[in-house]
Amino acid sequence: MVEVITGLRADQVRANLERVRAEIAQTGRDPDEVEILAAVKYVPADELPTLAEAGITLVGENRAQDLEAKASAHPDRFTWDFVGHLQSRKVRQVLRHVRYIHSVASDSVLAQLKRHARPETEVLVEVNIAAEHGKSGIAPTELGAFLARCPVTAVGLMTMPPRAQTPEESRAHFATLRRLAQEHGLRHLSMGTSQDYIVAVQEGATIVRLGSTLYGGAS
Repeated sequence: MVEVITGLRADQVRANLERVRAEIAQTGRDPDEVEILAAVKYVPADELPTLAEAGITLVGENRAQDLEAKASAHPDRFTWDFVGHLQSRKVRQVLRHVRYIHSVASDSVLAQLKRHARPETEVLVEVNIAAEHGKSGIAPTELGAFLARCPVTAVGLMTMPPRAQTPEESRAHFATLRRLAQEHGLRHLSMGTSQDYIVAVQEGATIVRLGSTLYGGAS
């Protein structure tokens, strides 16, 4: 069971953030081309100012009610994205606070976007690259039709590859997502977490979703 992350120190998070940017640069990518999203599912609202002090500007939340509480507690401090499984009945609640939803993956969500989204709303579509049973995401073969039904602008794709023993095992899944994005003219690839973000960056990630890599050393 993952525990709540407390005891964050701005100097430590800043050092971790700088290390991540340096590692991205070592892949040959321009660090400015890769957004570092701090996943704050296990970070309490009262710890968030420490992230801001450390230079974190983009954060992502997995749960609609926590997103609303944290974003309301810290207005104008961060750019917020929603990165968790999205229930259609939560779409309106989430839209009020976020730049992007990374996990659009059902027609019921599309219906709610049609009802509640603003003209400028942009989203990412979640793709189940490995066709894992019980996992959210659109099948690669169904992506074109899903994008055609999407009532708002889709700017990218997101995926979570299967659990792997090594980061290298995820490379093929990230490469497939990149090819799909290229085929459909989408600019963003939200892929890679603390376990495999270097491989994701090498395969074209434009947004990496990091937790423990940024918070290492906190209690």
